[in-house]
Amino acid sequence: MVFYFLSKVVDPPMIIYMGIDKHENEELLKWGFPEDVWFHVEDMSSAHVYLRPPMGMSIDDIPKEVIADCAQLVKANSIQGSKTPSVRVIYTPFPNLMKTPDMDVGQVGFHDGKKSRIVVVEKKDHDILRRLNKTKEEKNPNLREEKEARDRKERQEMRKKREEERRLEKEKIERAKKEEELRSYQSIMTDENMKTNKLEEGFDYKAFEDDFM
Repeated sequence: MVFYFLSKVVDPPMIIYMGIDKHENEELLKWGFPEDVWFHVEDMSSAHVYLRPPMGMSIDDIPKEVIADCAQLVKANSIQGSKTPSVRVIYTPFPNLMKTPDMDVGQVGFHDGKKSRIVVVEKKDHDILRRLNKTKEEKNPNLREEKEARDRKERQEMRKKREEERRLEKEKIERAKKEEELRSYQSIMTDENMKTNKLEEGFDYKAFEDDFM
């Protein structure tokens, strides 16, 4: 079972989700999206909360209001953290999560600690939590199918991007060819290479006419 929330502080809203228990969190670790961002209370047991921003949005581009929503959820869903006035919430891109065989169920590490961020939550914000809980849904999704559908979409978009790049490159080559042809034509059509039917000044038209006759 997975809990889904909507962070409506942005338009369109961003999806936030978390597993119902540590076993569900293990499944989420298998099928998260590359753009997902993972949240957890630092040095305390808490829910694993994931944010699903749009493709292409980096962790540092996520609005601070959305970060606050996710941080409030992990604090509220931590037995110890919910009772602690101030907690530090750590968050990192999903691909930075590391799982090794010796780790307990639901436990994770990081490939690169420098890719993680910290936000301090001074207190529980009931207004934020009420707003988020109004959007809460319990689902039993097929996480694998969701991931595969997402990957298909990315491949389609990449294919369209490559096709557009090829089209633009073809247009660029054709435009350059036409410009080169125009320059070649203009180099031929110079005063030195042009001939005219107009008689030059001082030309003896009468003599020319007599010779012709």
